[in-house]
Amino acid sequence: MEKGFTHFDQNGNAVMVDVSGKQVTYRTALATGYISVGPEIMEAVTAGNVKKGDVLGVARVAGIMGVKKTSELIPMCHPLPIQKCSIDYELDQQKNRIHVFCTVKTEGKTGVEMEALTGVQVTLLTIYDMCKAIDKHMVMSEIHLIEKTGGKSGDFRFENR
Repeated sequence: MEKGFTHFDQNGNAVMVDVSGKQVTYRTALATGYISVGPEIMEAVTAGNVKKGDVLGVARVAGIMGVKKTSELIPMCHPLPIQKCSIDYELDQQKNRIHVFCTVKTEGKTGVEMEALTGVQVTLLTIYDMCKAIDKHMVMSEIHLIEKTGGKSGDFRFENR
């Protein structure tokens, strides 16, 4: 694969990549990130007594909606037919972290990495929004792509460097 920026033409103008000649392939992406919260928020979320409601349930729906709206938020993303999207959680009660995992699958001419990353970020933002009345000292961290499959560039697996 040729390295370089693909969203610029020969004159430096921003463009959407032309995928019209590409083959449809099966594509997946898994992204993650976490939000650090205080013990009061962690307790309220796990007990299910946050005043705004079911934080993780609402955040899951928001993340899925974010995945479906990615091409409306990121200017050069192609609209994609999302065939599968899931938002999963791991609660680390010792470190007061809520880890989010977003998996996205499709068959198409371009990948779903941006959709998975958007899903994670929207989920984290929703957790923040629903818990900010308890404590605004929350930090979203380490949002990144874990892996992707399919496409011309092949498979990718995140490795710490």
